[in-house]
Amino acid sequence: MIKNLYAFLLIAGTFNSLNAAAQDAISYQNPPKEIADLLLAKPTPAVSMDGKAEWILFSERNSYPSVEELAMPEYRIAGLRLNPNNYAPSRQNYINNFSLKNIKTNQTFQVTGLPAPLFAGNISWNPSETKIAFTQTTQKGVDLYVIDLTTKKAVKTNKAFLNVVLGSGLTWLNDQTLIYRTATQPAAAAPKKPLMPKGPTIQQNLGKAAPSATYQDLIKSPFDEQLFEFFATAQLVKNTAGVETPIGKPAIYTRVELSPDKNYMLTATIRKPFSYLVSAFGFPSTITITDQNGKTIKTIVELPSSEGTPSGYDNTQNVARSFDWRDDEPATLIWVKPLDSGLIKKSVPFHDAVYALSAPFAGTEKELFKTQTRYRGVQWGDAHLALIMEGLRSKQTNKVSRYNPATGVVEELYTRNQTDAYGNPGSPVTVKNKYGRQVIKTVDNGTKLLMNNPVGSSEKGDLPFLAKFDLATKKNEIIWRSAEGTFEYVSDVINPDKLVLLTRRESQKMVPNYFIKNLVLRIADQPVTDFANPYPSLDGITKEKISYKRADGVDLTGDLYLPKGYNKAKDGPLPTLIWAYPREFNSAADAAQIRGSKDKFTNISWGSPIYWVTRGYAILDNAEMPIVAKDGKKPNDTFIEQLKLNAEAAINKLADLGVGDKKRMAVGGHSYGAFMTANLLAHTDLFAAGIARSGAYNRTLTPFGFQNEERTYWQVPQLYYEMSPFSYADKIKTPLLLIHGDSDDNPGTFPINSERLFNAIKGAGGTTRFVFLPYEAHGYRGKENILHTLWEEDQWLEKYVKGKK
Repeated sequence: MIKNLYAFLLIAGTFNSLNAAAQDAISYQNPPKEIADLLLAKPTPAVSMDGKAEWILFSERNSYPSVEELAMPEYRIAGLRLNPNNYAPSRQNYINNFSLKNIKTNQTFQVTGLPAPLFAGNISWNPSETKIAFTQTTQKGVDLYVIDLTTKKAVKTNKAFLNVVLGSGLTWLNDQTLIYRTATQPAAAAPKKPLMPKGPTIQQNLGKAAPSATYQDLIKSPFDEQLFEFFATAQLVKNTAGVETPIGKPAIYTRVELSPDKNYMLTATIRKPFSYLVSAFGFPSTITITDQNGKTIKTIVELPSSEGTPSGYDNTQNVARSFDWRDDEPATLIWVKPLDSGLIKKSVPFHDAVYALSAPFAGTEKELFKTQTRYRGVQWGDAHLALIMEGLRSKQTNKVSRYNPATGVVEELYTRNQTDAYGNPGSPVTVKNKYGRQVIKTVDNGTKLLMNNPVGSSEKGDLPFLAKFDLATKKNEIIWRSAEGTFEYVSDVINPDKLVLLTRRESQKMVPNYFIKNLVLRIADQPVTDFANPYPSLDGITKEKISYKRADGVDLTGDLYLPKGYNKAKDGPLPTLIWAYPREFNSAADAAQIRGSKDKFTNISWGSPIYWVTRGYAILDNAEMPIVAKDGKKPNDTFIEQLKLNAEAAINKLADLGVGDKKRMAVGGHSYGAFMTANLLAHTDLFAAGIARSGAYNRTLTPFGFQNEERTYWQVPQLYYEMSPFSYADKIKTPLLLIHGDSDDNPGTFPINSERLFNAIKGAGGTTRFVFLPYEAHGYRGKENILHTLWEEDQWLEKYVKGKK
């Protein structure tokens, strides 16, 4: 018997005997070469371009770190995962190389002076875009480097190690000066856990409601509190030419934001007592305005812990929130307060009010405007234009209004359902103002907004567009749209007046690349990148977006992939894998809208099902699984019924096309898709096998709501029972492969979900296998773990789907 569960990859069950109850501790396995090659293909670099369209920074990344890297020391406290040796998060995706390209000369330069090995992150251009700062993380600490575009060289500029536990906080004060947070003590000075605690860990509640989401990695003891305080405390510094000057005193900063004129700082600092129910960003905090030297100008408010927030997605605490600088003024702070005591169901004409206070912050705040629903933010333009965003998550509504700061007039521009993809007009294009802040750009003498929609959903699939929104008529006129047969979106608007754009274009056969496009001169597009296809082995596979209808009339779609050289007449119906993720809709019409594009290049992530098209399977990816509100009820009131309708419709369509074998259908998903998979196997016999990765299977473990369900367990206990596949584990007779990371950090998907479901199915005599991946969080990262996961999935499909007679 294996005693240390986390020292081995535990796989319960066996391929040799369906009834065996043995544990199978095996070494890491690799999937077939065609799958492994796709996983390990080097990804194309990330692209960051300056505003003048002169320089591009290319950032290269490793495909996946080793499991050994994931196994490095880690503290899990206050909702954070920290490396105890370097004041940094323990789980990051790093950049391993930088290069620069001059667009005008078409020359590419390798950045010199980079540390080796490079573990870079937190890229930040200076205001004039002549320098680029980035952090370099080592096991000893986090350093700060700056790339000079003139020399193409990176130079280390810090003296003290940075503290990036609560974010990098990297800010350019001007072209030569950076503000950031540094560690106050060596990491080795961290408190040591005593063998004898001071006493038991005690929590109490004296009659005050404190509903809480099921966060992971929370503070659990007084020692955790000591560790959090030690690692989160930082010294704010100002660095000019390598000289670090302290700003104020050490504190636990969650936010440091410069005012547009750079004369003031908005800071949010955590204070005690630390909460055992919410993560660090929900701890009691103090909002303060200081000058550049850290001197307090005004304490705006002391906020309580967020653990008192009432349940319900549109409810909020009865305190001020959403503190931010107004982008179009030198130093004006804005924030919002609820007018309904934080309870959205309270009958009031307005639910939120937004206030402002300008430098020198000595007077009384001024009310700017009110919102009829819950305030979500504001985009600033100038003294006569801003856009107010508000809405309700419970009703899936979005509302955008025009606000004139000079007159105080608020005028609605449009309201739409947030699930109405066709009705999305896009987002306003912004430009830098004199303060270097991004503000709304108007065109045509200030009468229109330039709107960018990088998705552009339509009845023909996703076709991104650029449009002009007329502020008088409230109509959106599309002035450019991606050509059918390609998927091209505007990555950046280089010149809004001359309509010079940076676009990213791809097709089924063309790898994504970047181009400069001129809509006025209509000259030939200028290519700025030339990335090669990282997946040549996928050449020849076919992809199409198929449409079908479920029994109650709701239209559905999915992305169908078929193997290279497949001939329906000759090869007949194929074993099939359906991969999906359910989503809730209040509108059947919105649920029926086409999402996605058949013309996108096939990119493969670690969790993709497309690997198996190389193994002779038909793949239906992104199979729509809408859960629609019916007859005045909530969507989840008929969750199981609608899952069945969705699955039956997909299977029937694939069979009608002659490409899918009804007897050899598998279903799979990750997270909520895993929850879907287990439910389909518990309530139908439509499938030959299922794959469920990192799911939640017992909804009573998330009693204050889950996904988009805001009702609590005590309000609808029967719903929680019926939506939990654990409740019907004795009905799961279809072979189910369960995979979970033993370090899952996602709220609600605690590893115990898979452990308990496996034990329940096993106890009821079902066919199941449980793969527990060491050191993996909700998304998998370790190369060996991912390769092994793909091997497990391949073996499962080969045995229970392809090999089914």
